[in-house]
Amino acid sequence: MSINELSRRLTNNENPISVHLIGVAGSGMSGLALLLLGMGHRVSGSDRVTTSETDRMQGLGLRFSSPHHADEVHDADVVVYSSAIREDNVARAEARKLGIPCIRRAECLAAILHTREGVIIAGTHGKTTTSAMCAHVLRRGGIVPCHYVGAEIPVLGTNAHWQEEAELMIAEGDESDGTLALYQPRHTVVLNIEEEHLDFYRDINHIKEVFTQVLDQTKEHKIYFSGCPVASELCKNRPGAISYGWENADYIATDIGESGGTVTFDVNKHGDLLGRVELGIPGRHNVLNALAAIAVADAAGVDFQLVSRALSTFAGAKRRFENKYFSPKLRIIDDYGHHPTEVAATLQTARSLNPNRLVVVFQPHRYSRTQKLAAEFGQALQAADQVFVTDIYPASELPIEGVTAQTIVDAIQAHGDTKASVVGDIPTAHYQVGNALKEGDMLITLGAGNVHTIGTRIARDMAVLEEMLRYCRNDSARQVQAKLYEPMNRHTTILCGGPAQFWIEPNTSEAFAFIVAYCRERGIPQRVIGRGSNLLVRDGGIRGAVIHPTGGEFSDVHIDGDIITAGAGARFKKVASVAASQNLTGMEWMEGIPGNVGGGLRMNAGAMGIETFDQVISVRFLDEDGEIRERTREEIIAYYRNVPELRRNFALSAKFQAKPSSPVKIAERMETSKAKRKNSQPIAASAGCVFKNPEEIPAGQLVEQLGMKNASHGKARVSSIHGNFIVNDGKASAGDVLSLIDTIRHKAKSEYNIDLETEVQIIGEDEITF
Repeated sequence: MSINELSRRLTNNENPISVHLIGVAGSGMSGLALLLLGMGHRVSGSDRVTTSETDRMQGLGLRFSSPHHADEVHDADVVVYSSAIREDNVARAEARKLGIPCIRRAECLAAILHTREGVIIAGTHGKTTTSAMCAHVLRRGGIVPCHYVGAEIPVLGTNAHWQEEAELMIAEGDESDGTLALYQPRHTVVLNIEEEHLDFYRDINHIKEVFTQVLDQTKEHKIYFSGCPVASELCKNRPGAISYGWENADYIATDIGESGGTVTFDVNKHGDLLGRVELGIPGRHNVLNALAAIAVADAAGVDFQLVSRALSTFAGAKRRFENKYFSPKLRIIDDYGHHPTEVAATLQTARSLNPNRLVVVFQPHRYSRTQKLAAEFGQALQAADQVFVTDIYPASELPIEGVTAQTIVDAIQAHGDTKASVVGDIPTAHYQVGNALKEGDMLITLGAGNVHTIGTRIARDMAVLEEMLRYCRNDSARQVQAKLYEPMNRHTTILCGGPAQFWIEPNTSEAFAFIVAYCRERGIPQRVIGRGSNLLVRDGGIRGAVIHPTGGEFSDVHIDGDIITAGAGARFKKVASVAASQNLTGMEWMEGIPGNVGGGLRMNAGAMGIETFDQVISVRFLDEDGEIRERTREEIIAYYRNVPELRRNFALSAKFQAKPSSPVKIAERMETSKAKRKNSQPIAASAGCVFKNPEEIPAGQLVEQLGMKNASHGKARVSSIHGNFIVNDGKASAGDVLSLIDTIRHKAKSEYNIDLETEVQIIGEDEITF
């Protein structure tokens, strides 16, 4: 079916046709669906996913199916497919088999555009924003056009709209596959022309051919940016040419001011001042987009004062410098930019907002573009302070050997000193990015793929964290430090484990109590950890809040006579050292314990034949009701490596009974404790004893009899010194450790019928899910 034939049938209101759209969930195809529904035709569509947009369109009359099926095209008069749909798609193949006309998205748009006086917005960059601006200013100027824009536009309500009585139609023209040449508009706007989409085009001359054709087919004005050499070459000598730019143009912006996320400027036409514009979005590149919209509105006869007023209320398009999160601590911006020129413009706009640091997550788009423009990306990204590069978004391309995210990192490092690293897979990238953020940062997610999900996740969790801290700091007695996605391998003695969703460090009991109450009220899971000995965190990390009492009263150890009071965050080694300095004995065994007081109390840790609760006088703790209480040793039941009271409540501090002794005897006992640990325990990173000793035989001896000493899985290995220790030989995963534990337990059961119970606490998720 030809474009003219389809256009004729679309305008026949007495005989609506049936159109099926394959890939209807995409922004371009959903726009076509909205236009066709508005024209009164029967519209069906399919996609591999269901979205909020497909749900909304079904309410407007779309018959939607997911996934694709062959029989969904049986009633169609014409089938339209997006560029992402392959020839072997079941619905497309069925339509071809049945002889149903199949056309590309741009051909359908051209047919619709031919029913109105079209205004095509074309160019390598800025099409979506400029198209939206044009539609908005015409609306506010009393001319209500049809529009078709390649993104969700909040100020317009939707990405496409059909107005039956409209004379004009504003449409974003896609140049990526040469289909721009299909249009025959009244006006064409050429924003810029650069080498792009080289997976389709041979070179810049091939691109120029397509733009030349659409300009040849343009009936009236050719509006172009005078600062683009190629656009000027193709447009300036044509009848109806109108230029805009910084200088030597028909429309010029002067006296530009940038402040507070807006930009103001004077507009001069042929040297005469039209007036001043306060644009509702930031960026000098958006001044140029606004000048193009002003030229279009002027050609349509809209009064400049109405245009100026409309531009002040323009809020931008989705994924075009879109504000995702804003607070005094952090701003998160998302932008679609995926070409070096777009990246440079976005970062220039970001710099105008004066962040302390500019942190960028960049998702390269297509292997071919990455290979061709790596150096240009490396230069453009120098405007950032830190860049994280995700895996390449292929957009249906096959990989090119040697072209990866590291290609961009290498280019960044070759062109300057901006810090850059590969962050890898999108679903987990937000952990590394979020953990790297500092107060006063601006985070920008950049790319045409799904990179925006990183900012969305960080914004979600940062809102919770900032609310927590905001309430907490209303009271000067509450002192808390906090971060997102803190890697638990920094806080466990075995040096492995995934991130903590919220890492909280209170240093007063009041702050601790508040955090616990906050989390309980909101259903946020919480866990308290100390130094991380005797702890294994799974690779999926810990959902919710991980509270790490540290500093202040929690690290304090003081002595009153022969009683030692120690905060939950104080290391056992410190308790032993402070006691020795005051000639008090009984704490020397603590020298051999790597953990702190809170963990020792919770586990009733021990060494040298002594357990923690052998010397406890009382424990001060936060109970389940949020009250701070103190209980004596007699009121607390303590078992071997298990204190039920402290599974439900949180220890804040404890008092220990010591005895006076001579410095010489204390020093001897300290050396004995050190020597025992040195001789019987590995020096390598470990979580301490992995298994509780069964009644039949010590766990370490059992592991040795099983022949498992020095056995390994990945980078985790059973110690050759002590069979009850698993050591991290360097970057072991928790999964490596857990595999060894499972193997040992299975062998113990099968060969000796012994059920080994872990002494090490195993917590967290197997896979990252937050």
